[in-house]
Amino acid sequence: MISRIDLRGRTLSARELTAILPRPELDVAHVAEQVAPILADVRERGAAALRDLSERFDGVRPERLRVPETALADALESLDPTVRAGLEISIRRTRAVHAQQRPSGFRIEFEPGAVVRQRWMPVRRVGLYVPGGLAVYPSSVVMNVVPAQEAGVPSLAVVSPPQADGLPHPAILAACRLLGVEEVYAVGGAQAIAMLAYGAAGEVPEDGAVLCEPVDVITGPGNQYVTAAKRLVRGTVGIDSEAGPTEIAILADGTADPRHVAADLVSQAEHGPTSASVLVTSSTELAGRVEELLVDLVAATKHGDRVATALGGPQSAIVLVDDLGAGLAVVNAYGAEHLEIQTADAAQVAERVTSAGAIFVGPYSPVSLGDYMAGSNHVLPTGGCARYASGLGVHSFMRAVQQVEYDQAALDAVRARILAVAGAEDLPAHGEAVEARFV
Repeated sequence: MISRIDLRGRTLSARELTAILPRPELDVAHVAEQVAPILADVRERGAAALRDLSERFDGVRPERLRVPETALADALESLDPTVRAGLEISIRRTRAVHAQQRPSGFRIEFEPGAVVRQRWMPVRRVGLYVPGGLAVYPSSVVMNVVPAQEAGVPSLAVVSPPQADGLPHPAILAACRLLGVEEVYAVGGAQAIAMLAYGAAGEVPEDGAVLCEPVDVITGPGNQYVTAAKRLVRGTVGIDSEAGPTEIAILADGTADPRHVAADLVSQAEHGPTSASVLVTSSTELAGRVEELLVDLVAATKHGDRVATALGGPQSAIVLVDDLGAGLAVVNAYGAEHLEIQTADAAQVAERVTSAGAIFVGPYSPVSLGDYMAGSNHVLPTGGCARYASGLGVHSFMRAVQQVEYDQAALDAVRARILAVAGAEDLPAHGEAVEARFV
């Protein structure tokens, strides 16, 4: 069901590990070629293209692309009370964590009259993508909206694919209502990314002259078509990342409970057939027991077919290593979206991790906790991008602006130095712009 990669007795560099570790077989560049005409169509025809593309890809032609306020209210009213309570807890904890992420500005005065400040400001408007394919993700509404709100973004638009009734899933609409989001669109896929990036005019009177204004930043996970679309509009707008299939890596030793390990591998594979589940261990006993348990767990779980496909794919494996140090080298080279540490002294081991979107420490911190209730964000870098990228947060919706304020005396104090450096760079007009202030 799940393959093995035996690295015992081998000393490999980070480059060699990166090449040998399991990854999904994706070609975003090829998908981008298919997506480019979709983006162009939306840019040219606006809402008319959005309706045509929704009918083509989602099998439904929404009567209204923008979700009416009454539909948001009705969705919350009909939401299961236990689900509502869970979302409310998730919102409170996520808000508490992200409130602590707000960056602080600073002011430096080199001498009287020579001041540089840095200010953090939210972007004007953001578009938040919430998937709606094999699973429904009201939790992703929370993870996208809360950091944008905590950043102080004044304008938010949520997009999510329409269901058979022409509206996004009611759980998604209910989550939007709980968070006070009023601008929601029944648009998914690459066409939703195009609408957010370029804006769209309405084709019928009730949509108004402008259906959707363009945004400054687009965030949120999606399938390969959404990822390719985000790649193509990057530069026109900012994006959080090119999120690929979800992934879990578990670093475990002989002290780990194989039932926990197996259950967590299955839980991540449940997302879809390209999801990645990787176990890194020096214990052959643990590896064998996990393999045995997976057979029964996959047979018993609701989405067993997609789980089996994910576990049997090239992106999933059990990686055998000589010891904990070798295991750390593997997970640091892999750079998992989610990394669980199920070892003795797990907290100390976690401090030695250098590449992970989020780290889950010990036997009672499963990835599922982070997906919903931990307060951390579950929109995280995938495909090894955790080596250099962060998960979604308040910083994703803000930018730093430096403000320079010198008086004449302070400028005069560095005047000669500016002239010297400008001359060395053969940019005399730079120096002349300074000299003009002392004529």
